[in-house]
This record gives sequence, C-alpha cells and structure tokens, in this order.
Amino acid sequence: MKNVCYDFVAELYDFVPGYAGRGDLNLYIGCCYSAKGKILEIGCGTGRILIPAAESGCLITGLDISEQMLARCKQKLLAKPEEVQNRVQLVREDMTNFHLDDQFSLVIIPFRPFQHLIDITDQMACLRCINQHLEDGGRLIFDLFQVDPRKLFGPGFTDQESEDFAWIDIPEGKKFRRSHRVPAKHWSEQYNDVELIYYVSHSDGKVDRFVQAFPFRYFFRYEVQHLLERCGFEVVEIFGDFDMSSLSDDSPEMIFVAEKRSQIDTV
Repeated sequence: MKNVCYDFVAELYDFVPGYAGRGDLNLYIGCCYSAKGKILEIGCGTGRILIPAAESGCLITGLDISEQMLARCKQKLLAKPEEVQNRVQLVREDMTNFHLDDQFSLVIIPFRPFQHLIDITDQMACLRCINQHLEDGGRLIFDLFQVDPRKLFGPGFTDQESEDFAWIDIPEGKKFRRSHRVPAKHWSEQYNDVELIYYVSHSDGKVDRFVQAFPFRYFFRYEVQHLLERCGFEVVEIFGDFDMSSLSDDSPEMIFVAEKRSQIDTV
C-alpha cells in the first residue's frame, strides 16, 4: 500500500467532523464484540474503531502503514486504563504484505483503506494475506462507497476547491478548515486523483496550507464479489449502509461480510 500519510493528517484527523461522527462505529464495534476470538483491524489509524473495541473487552490488533497515525493511536491509548491497553497490539505493516504470528476470527477494514489499492495485484495480495491470517470460518468485513453514476459520469471536473467544512477550533489556539478537489478522473482504470486541502490558522494569524494528495479507486458490487471469491472467501452478506439495510440502488455504501473458505484460487 503506497498511500502516504503526512504529520498534519495524523494531527488533525480526530477533529474532522465527517470522521469523528462517522456512522460506522456501532456496526463495527458490534461485530467485534460478537467475534469469538482475536480481531485484526487493517488501517486502524488513530484508533477511532480500535480503542472503543478494546474498551468493550475485545482483543484487537491494529495494523497501519503510517508511523504518524500509529503514534497518535499510542498516545491516545496511554490515557486509557491499563486493562484496555493490554487488549491492544499495534503493528506497522503494509496491508498487501504482512506476516503476523497470529490467527484471527475477524478482520475489519473500516472507512475504505481498500480503496487506496489501485492495482488488482495489490487488491488480491491484500485479500489473500487476510485469508491466511483468518481462522477457518473466520470473517472479513469492510466498506466501500457505492458509485453514484450521476457524480462519476457527470459534467466533468474542475480544479476549483470545494469546501468540506468551515473553521474548527483545535488545541494550542489554532483552528482549521478543509476543502477538496478532484484534479483528474481515470475512467478506464477506475480511480480518481484526489486532494484534501487543509488550512491551519495559528494564534498569530499565520495560515498554513497542507495538501494530502492520493489516487482513490472505486469498485462495483460484482467486481468486489469476484475478487473475494478468487481470494478464498464466500460473500455471506452485503449491506447498503451502517444500519445493516440491504444494498439497493440508492445505498451510499457497500459493506461486504465474507467468510473464509478452505481453498484459494491460484490464477
């Protein structure tokens, strides 16, 4: 996974309204709590899901490629009781090629890290690696956004920034706001170039501008189902939102629940 996380992203991540208030928490915590064994979260970031899962009594390993995000997660864990800290293991690994000396009953990938895998080789490497770390009958749960053709194939794109949210106060007398833009769409390869642009205002009036730029892959239902089946999984549920409603034309999400089967295709 080649996505880069910068220091400013880890610093500001927990203050972004769309992240802090994301509606996936209850679904993932409920699945973790119901799991009959250890849990692996891929793309654990600053611990948005991982820490509440540990607080609910789960034994959970958090995997992320970003040193900055893991450092922030460790800092937050230090403020928790020792018994919560003892339920957590953090590892810095690539989601397409990790080797952990453990087996898990559940693997979760919340909030779309899988969409940072642009190439099918990386996508299959990730899924096969997960399969190898799952116990027999273990499950993988992850979410992707469902493509809205009206947006995807709408009237082009522009270099103009669109505001995500206005100024928000953060510690040390600072505040920040964020906008985004999509400078390019690559329809034949199913990904967009995305920029998240952060403006940070300091107490002395200075304003810094930071840009997090990355390619972002989009998927379609049966493409994902085919990937999973090639990589040793059977799809058992597909939800359209975090309330576990069925996938429909108007669903904003595609949430896949897949169970490990014994054989992985080798071609």
